Amino acid sequence: MKKKTVIYQVMPRWFGNPNANCQTNGSLEENGCGKLNDFTPAVLKHIKDLGVTHVWYTGILRHATQTDYTLYGIPSQHPDVIKGKAGSPYAVTDFYDVHPTLAVEPFQRMVEWEQLIKRTHQAGMKVIMDFVPNHVARQYCSIAKPEGVRDLGQDDDTSMHFSTKNNFYYCWGQPLNLNLIVQQQSYQECPAKATGNDHFNATPTSQDWYETVKLNYGIDYCDAGGRSEHFSPIPDTWSKMTDILLYWAQKGVDGFRCDMAEMVPVQFWHWAIDKVKFAYPDILFIGEVYNPSLYRQYVDAGYDYLYDKVGMYDCIRDVICGNRAAADITQQWQQTDDIKDHMLYFLENHDEQRIASDFFAGKAEKGVAGMIVSTLLMKNPVMIYAGQEWGERGMQQEGYSGTDGRTTIFDYWHVDSVYRGYFDRRRIKKEEKALNSVYQRILNIANEERAIREGDTFDLMYVNPHISHRQFAFLRKAGTEVILVVANFADYEANIDLRIPEHAFTFLGLPERPFVAADLISGRSYTGELKADGLVRLPLPANGGLVLKLKL
Repeated sequence: MKKKTVIYQVMPRWFGNPNANCQTNGSLEENGCGKLNDFTPAVLKHIKDLGVTHVWYTGILRHATQTDYTLYGIPSQHPDVIKGKAGSPYAVTDFYDVHPTLAVEPFQRMVEWEQLIKRTHQAGMKVIMDFVPNHVARQYCSIAKPEGVRDLGQDDDTSMHFSTKNNFYYCWGQPLNLNLIVQQQSYQECPAKATGNDHFNATPTSQDWYETVKLNYGIDYCDAGGRSEHFSPIPDTWSKMTDILLYWAQKGVDGFRCDMAEMVPVQFWHWAIDKVKFAYPDILFIGEVYNPSLYRQYVDAGYDYLYDKVGMYDCIRDVICGNRAAADITQQWQQTDDIKDHMLYFLENHDEQRIASDFFAGKAEKGVAGMIVSTLLMKNPVMIYAGQEWGERGMQQEGYSGTDGRTTIFDYWHVDSVYRGYFDRRRIKKEEKALNSVYQRILNIANEERAIREGDTFDLMYVNPHISHRQFAFLRKAGTEVILVVANFADYEANIDLRIPEHAFTFLGLPERPFVAADLISGRSYTGELKADGLVRLPLPANGGLVLKLKL
């Protein structure tokens, strides 16, 4: 049976952390840290019951941190080039290692990760982990690489700004200057390496990814023409990064979420994905690509799914906030109609603000209509971020990240809504339980119902301009199964007359006859009549919707 992919993104660093008395900018000793072992069979069952098919464990690779692990043979990193006490999971210090903070026994960190992969599989879900191909931490140093593997930068000629044999870019003998970031610099790097966000001089600012360095895939960004490609012979970085993907695939990882994939040349992805999928045909590649004009290039390169951030996410967020008409959703799916099965829909992730935050909707319930559309509109995958299903607000001042409506990726922290939801369920609040129940129904419908899982979509908005501002409606059909979905983004209940056009009957093969329908979210029954160009009267709940399975 074909399944719809439902991804659950979770950051183990805070997921199971029991310390509810965290200090702003607190150390590991003060604030504590979640562990890989927190994902017990019981916890994984709760995640699976939510309707999840894949778990994306964020922050597994060993990354720069201000926590001292030298007793475990792990090199320390300089605080001048680390963001936050815990550090960014996207400033990787060893592509072959697991982050020690996540292990109960740091010496056994790889074993504990392998055990979690096995437990996740036993729970009936697949495992996704991060691959960060564009940049690494400034003090990258692998201590876990397999025998015979040469480290990134180990053989670089630092006198050259650019060479296809180099893994990094260098600033012609200039020392790294952090005076725009720290008051008194003590970290030394000479020559300076180019910064991860394509900053090619020795003086990054606080707005740059100054804690990272750019990896060299054979593009000279600073030649006389401004940019030239050197892909023959194959650059050294291509081989090293592909070997890293194969290493983790061999460990049983089922997919990679590739950070800032569009900052890495598409030619590399053609080459690397082909090699990985030859050895592991079912492995998934999920790309963080924000430029819609590049989508099809990355799909052609072998990517299974791409973030639909600039299109669908931005649109639905604006609709939730009342800044755009719901009918604009139609234009967004039409923009990617030819690659629709490859677009990953979401309303939250670690980069975006929480729905319930003051910076977004201010209330988790306002996101339900958007979740209905994101999950049920197409066959493509959908993703939620741990805490979204409990209405997490992300409004605490954790430390480096400040109060920004996000859950920190830089600090040691405790997320109480998540901890209640999975570890202390007696304390779950009434409104959290209600929201979680709605999420569970929406996400499970995606795979329980054939019409959603594999059916055709018919957008009804072009014949319903009278509801275009705050409602969005569509049909799904597979075989004899028909589902009518109407989402209501308004803060009030609405009674609407929905037109079903004649073309829907011919396109989907619908019969004209009375129907009895069950709302798959609430369980309530509805009756009406399907008639070409006829109207169906529907009562819609505020900030919610109907998912009507029609019995014809």
